[in-house]
Amino acid sequence: DLHTAYRRQRQMCIRDSRTIIYDIGGGLKGDAGFKGVQIGGPSGGCLVEKHLDIPLDFDSVKKYDAIIGSGGLVVMDENTCMVEVARFFMSFTQRESCGKCGPCRIGTKRLYDLLCKITEGNGTLEDLDTIEELCYHLKNSSLCALGQSAPNPVLSTMQHFRDEYIAHVVDKRCPAGVCKNLLRYVIDPEKCKGCTLCARNCPAGAISGAVKAVHVIDPNKCVKCGACMENCRFGAISKC
Repeated sequence: DLHTAYRRQRQMCIRDSRTIIYDIGGGLKGDAGFKGVQIGGPSGGCLVEKHLDIPLDFDSVKKYDAIIGSGGLVVMDENTCMVEVARFFMSFTQRESCGKCGPCRIGTKRLYDLLCKITEGNGTLEDLDTIEELCYHLKNSSLCALGQSAPNPVLSTMQHFRDEYIAHVVDKRCPAGVCKNLLRYVIDPEKCKGCTLCARNCPAGAISGAVKAVHVIDPNKCVKCGACMENCRFGAISKC
């Protein structure tokens, strides 16, 4: 009957993330490893590897604290910092708040500030507890769906990538090498040829060393611009 035909057609249209990303989209750029996919826009949630095969329909993704929203997918590879992802989406949400209710007006700004604090290398473990408390307060107290769904990217990234948050606040390190304040450039003495090219291109004068001798980067002077790594011809400089 028509109802059965419609249902079959609808089922055929429902795709899972794996099919969309790899079969339709052609996979990740440069064959980088998959890390996560943000579904539903800034108010959606993050799905990880184990969720790639679930159907992309309203009921299925809701079980994993995500929403279909506009149907957009933001695919992230292994070089993506998930803390920065949460900060980026929260920056959008807090600007979109109409300001009518306090939980959303104040809460989204407070969440954004805390995430900035963490990506800048000044976060603490107590900040993580505060973030989670604020997220649930927003969900339960905001008047409209914007405030109620605003914490979704934060909660989902904290759930699936808590180790990255811990690395930011405890080790003061960004595992993906994205957060500028937490970057550290180092020279591998085994690869350095002492060509002085890195030192000559450093705008801060943070690199020292004689010709044909191993060079060293002073972390206190380094402005983390990456010019040294871009100009090194021997791959001796890396960021960590």
